[in-house]
Amino acid sequence: MGLEPPILAGSQTEDIINSVFGHVKDGYKFNQEQALTYKDKHYTCDPELSDQAFCLVYIIDANVVQYTDDRLIDKLKIIRQRISAKGIPQVVIMTKVDEACPLVQKDLRKLYTSKKIKEKMELCSAKVGVPLTNIFPLKNYHNEIDTEDDIDVLILKALEQIVHLADDRLEDNESY
Repeated sequence: MGLEPPILAGSQTEDIINSVFGHVKDGYKFNQEQALTYKDKHYTCDPELSDQAFCLVYIIDANVVQYTDDRLIDKLKIIRQRISAKGIPQVVIMTKVDEACPLVQKDLRKLYTSKKIKEKMELCSAKVGVPLTNIFPLKNYHNEIDTEDDIDVLILKALEQIVHLADDRLEDNESY
């Protein structure tokens, strides 16, 4: 289940927030009808550090960011605000950039000079509320037989930034 708008079902916003905060025990079956509450047996009131997330990653297709339903964006904003209030960093992995821009499809190294990709990143930032510095465009592996250094570099740099953000948040958490 994803974050579809209410009339399209999907995960409960509170369940996602509770998962990030570590309140959801292993074995919990997400219910699109009702969110987990503190009274439920699968709710952990005092989660361990190992149960908590220290960075939230949104995966968004570069081809559909402009078509994203406003009700879904509203759900993302609720999640972003609640997660941000706890100081948890958030990033967007913007996928399929090669399909979104012919220039990038021809030469992946032109990714950061593409006006079309920059516009999509700015739109994504405006809609989701994640700063541009935390949006990482990358190309998916889908037709390739072998690995390609240009694709790997983008993926690994995004992963490196996510790990740094999460590590910084963990260090902040330990200083309290």
